[in-house]
Amino acid sequence: MLTEPLPEAALPEPAAAEPLLQVDRLHKRFAVSGRRGAQLHAVDDVSLVVGTGESVGLVGESGCGKSTLVRLLARLLDASDGRIVFAGQDLATTPVARFARTPERALIQMVFQDPTDSLNPRFTARDTISEPLALLTGLRGGAARARVDEVAQQVGLPLALLDRFPHQLSGGQKARVGIARALAVKPQLLILDEPTAALDVSVQAVVLQLLETLRSTLGLSYLFVSHDLNVVRLLTDRVAVMYLGKLVEVGTSEQVFRAPLHPYTQALVSAIPGQGPRIRLTGEVASPIDPPAQACRFHGRCPRGEDRCGREAPPLRRVGAQEVACHFAA
Repeated sequence: MLTEPLPEAALPEPAAAEPLLQVDRLHKRFAVSGRRGAQLHAVDDVSLVVGTGESVGLVGESGCGKSTLVRLLARLLDASDGRIVFAGQDLATTPVARFARTPERALIQMVFQDPTDSLNPRFTARDTISEPLALLTGLRGGAARARVDEVAQQVGLPLALLDRFPHQLSGGQKARVGIARALAVKPQLLILDEPTAALDVSVQAVVLQLLETLRSTLGLSYLFVSHDLNVVRLLTDRVAVMYLGKLVEVGTSEQVFRAPLHPYTQALVSAIPGQGPRIRLTGEVASPIDPPAQACRFHGRCPRGEDRCGREAPPLRRVGAQEVACHFAA
């Protein structure tokens, strides 16, 4: 686990005000097998902004909808409703199957959680990195080889390893191959889904430092998904907290971790060592299948919950410099 701040020189400048990605009231519902008309609300009315050059963290417990949200934004899933505006264009209007053949496909890339599972065991590292070049840019032959060599050097992958297969690489080397594959087509937004979760602790800090350096030198924007709150605190400019398909708090990383306003965020932050007494939540997580529209999703587990919370869902509203979905935040 990364517990110390990165060197000051490695930290990027604050993000520009102009958003690169603007998500507006995004929904994703899945039909429930065996229950006619029932729907699972995986992502429910989510609005989010990622600025140019900004790193935004996305946190929440397992099953809260983080993975579904990032797959919607990476255009691996079609949304049920809502807008995904990227560089001024609404990508949600283009079905996933057709979006894969558009020029915009190259501009949003994803680094997956487990580098071993995300790499084709029959492809060498060079094959893996060059595949998106052929599919998305048409680059082949010597030009593609030169680009693969260039991006391998950017991620610190020795050229001598490019002809090796995944089983011949270490965990850190496979992680670098996954990052290089995403960078090869020169994206503007990189979605990082737990990029170091499958790595040894000794390797995590090296890969995270690499990601921070790449953001600074290449001017990338990141959407960083992680369960490791220390990593999120150190590597992101802003953080969005998700609970049962909805965002419950959004603010700068400094604000959210120093003075969280939502009771769920307070419980998450209290789990970080050295953050004071641990807040332990009781009760069961509500079902995401046809949840009541007129109730707070956190009602029943919230230590501050009142009858009003079961009758009136709090909107995400601005409280000071943060946004929070809680009736009692102040």
